Amino acid sequence: MNHSGKKVLVVEDDADINRLLCRMLSGEGITAVPAFSGSEASLRLSLEEYQLVLLDLMLPGIPGETLITEIRGKFTVPIIVISAKSTLEDKVALLRLGADDYITKPFEKEEVLARVEAQLRRLQYVDTANNHDGIMRVRELHLDKNQHEVTLAGQRLTLTNSEFDILALLLSRPEKVFSKSEIYQNIWQGTYLGDDNTINVHISNLRAKMAHVTKEEYIRTIWGIGFKIV
Repeated sequence: MNHSGKKVLVVEDDADINRLLCRMLSGEGITAVPAFSGSEASLRLSLEEYQLVLLDLMLPGIPGETLITEIRGKFTVPIIVISAKSTLEDKVALLRLGADDYITKPFEKEEVLARVEAQLRRLQYVDTANNHDGIMRVRELHLDKNQHEVTLAGQRLTLTNSEFDILALLLSRPEKVFSKSEIYQNIWQGTYLGDDNTINVHISNLRAKMAHVTKEEYIRTIWGIGFKIV
């Protein structure tokens, strides 16, 4: 894949790890910009546009968790957390907070590059039957791809990139049941790395945000198969 023009912010206070990550990304033709604190990362994000943020959690200045919340309040840039925290509870909490993916330290180069590639290779979904002028609708749920906006019963939903793309995929073919593998491969166009609960958490987040607005069901789990719009 051509990564020309792709810029990634690497937020890691350990200089050796930061340098290693930047070198790995640069080797793939990606412009890697280092930041060594949450405060520096926040400043850089306000000054430049990035296609991805690689984020450690234990940071001086602004902690990683706080930075995720701050980013989500302003930007739709994907966030991959790289942390020594490895429990399922930690991963689920960070995905619910707004991270798009999670890599556990110590990491392998191949996994980091695969997950970065997955985030950078988002697909656009086209379905002429349900995508007129970039608008997708099911009852009171409206998704506008051009404006990157979703409304439910007239209220705007604040979604992460991953949540938006998953919903767009499901809406592109409302009659289809998408497996977790299909969702991962369609959105990130990378090799599905197994059931690490990521897709489940994103779906759960979408449902929770919808539940704040309506009691109606829009995403149904088809047990043993996957998910579909209803």
